[in-house]
Amino acid sequence: MSLRTILLLAAGPLLFAQSEDQAKQLDRVAQVATAMVDGDVCLRIQTPRSLQFLLKTDPRDPWLASDNYDVDDQAFIQTKKALMRLSRLCTEACDANLWMPVTSSPSQIQIMIRNVYEMSGFWKWGDLHQEMPPEMKRVLDTGDRVTVRRGSRMISVLAPVYDSLGDIVALVEIVSQSKRDLRENVK
Repeated sequence: MSLRTILLLAAGPLLFAQSEDQAKQLDRVAQVATAMVDGDVCLRIQTPRSLQFLLKTDPRDPWLASDNYDVDDQAFIQTKKALMRLSRLCTEACDANLWMPVTSSPSQIQIMIRNVYEMSGFWKWGDLHQEMPPEMKRVLDTGDRVTVRRGSRMISVLAPVYDSLGDIVALVEIVSQSKRDLRENVK
């Protein structure tokens, strides 16, 4: 057995333990996010006019939906600040992103707010909305927090966001990387 193999075998449990500790920390932040992010405010972020254009396509204007994306400034800023504060609860660099289902197309979800490092285990760069991953559907249907590992470095915890009536209206993704690549998420 080579020295390299022996070192990998010896370091394996330590690396796995660090990953598990990171996942537990992200889960605690996600639990706080469920309590702190106001679903009623989230529902006011995207303007009704913007929602009308969200799923429209025009062969002469491929950016129709993006060009007409608009938010209620007060609701957006209030929620973004809450998400930024949540990300400060992590000891490692992490992001807190807000995802909302597209009400006119139940199989779709959109990222409403991305944050500081632009990390996400789910967001496809440039997409305004996308097919809803099964993990997100589970959170929206059950209210469970779900931990998702994407690739060897990305860990996300998805947590529900409730409105004042107790309905799940959105979800928060608390996400971090075990090894950060500072340029990977910036396009």
